[in-house]
Amino acid sequence: DLCVGKKRWGKLMELELAQLLDREKIRACLAALARGEDRRDEALIRSACWPDGTSDYGVFKGSFTDYLGWVIPGSDAITNTQHFLGQSHIELNGDMARVETHLISYHRVVGEDGQDSDMCIGGRYLDVMEKRDGEWRILARTLIYDWDKHWGPSADWSQGVMGLPMASDDYYGKAHGDISKAFFGGEA
Repeated sequence: DLCVGKKRWGKLMELELAQLLDREKIRACLAALARGEDRRDEALIRSACWPDGTSDYGVFKGSFTDYLGWVIPGSDAITNTQHFLGQSHIELNGDMARVETHLISYHRVVGEDGQDSDMCIGGRYLDVMEKRDGEWRILARTLIYDWDKHWGPSADWSQGVMGLPMASDDYYGKAHGDISKAFFGGEA
């Protein structure tokens, strides 16, 4: 019967659309956490993680509250980070999801000698995510390290780029006081 076929088709499309929206909400949550970590933005991090969640970064393991205490304000020795997220493999199971997301994270670190150095880490986040009241957040996160590279001394941004001076220090990223916070806050 044509009418029954259209109803089944409509239900199938509703299910596929709901899954597509869930996947996009999961990706938005992951991006919010990465940005929150880079800008040391507690509210943004809270929006991406359930308060009863856990984190395991290999060098840190604990509750969400412990994680916040670790990443906010973050180490003074890490003056800049940038988390670049790659593809996410998402397996939905009702209001739960298992997600593997590839990442490359850059860190500018002040060494014991006071010199800035740059390093990069490649890895994967393994996230257990849960949807509560229609909102996806991370319930448990584990970071798997696939590689890391220490690039040595950092470029001195006060000298500009390619021999050209910068008009102000707003043009280079930093964990605290980055211009993007003002930009998204409507101030820039």
